[in-house]
Amino acid sequence: MSDTAERSRPEPSGPGGKDTPEGGTRKTSTARRGGGDPGTRGRTTIADGVVEKIAGLAAREVVGVHAMGSGLSRTFGAVRDRVPGGSKSAVARGVKAEVGEVQTALDLEIVVDYGVSIADVARAVRENVIAAVERMTGLEVVEVNIAVSDVKLPDEEEEEPEPRLQ
Repeated sequence: MSDTAERSRPEPSGPGGKDTPEGGTRKTSTARRGGGDPGTRGRTTIADGVVEKIAGLAAREVVGVHAMGSGLSRTFGAVRDRVPGGSKSAVARGVKAEVGEVQTALDLEIVVDYGVSIADVARAVRENVIAAVERMTGLEVVEVNIAVSDVKLPDEEEEEPEPRLQ
């Protein structure tokens, strides 16, 4: 092929390229010093525990939610909270989150007050949790699974375990 034929063959225009009158591509630079918007430089990661705390607080705000977690987990949690270095924060008790780069899924275990509509409480918890997590983290909440583990009866006393340490 001759040198003239090579120059007249059109080249595809790609990212950052600009078509020339001859049908070729001329590279143009749109990069600015520092790489654009300062808010997009770097990466933000959000720990599972952060999402669990946000979801736990949002769920507790709903009328009809008496407590979070099963009776057994609340009992062990109360003991664990008294021990230095206890594992999970009381705020996040009854919440399990799986956090990805842009999405999260949540499992909640709740105790409801006697007399409330469980379906209505579950719907309100789901809506409140999704709104709070998405607003605060920017993550898309793909699902909120709710397990109702108990109903708090009006005449039941709170189960407070005997402290093991004194």
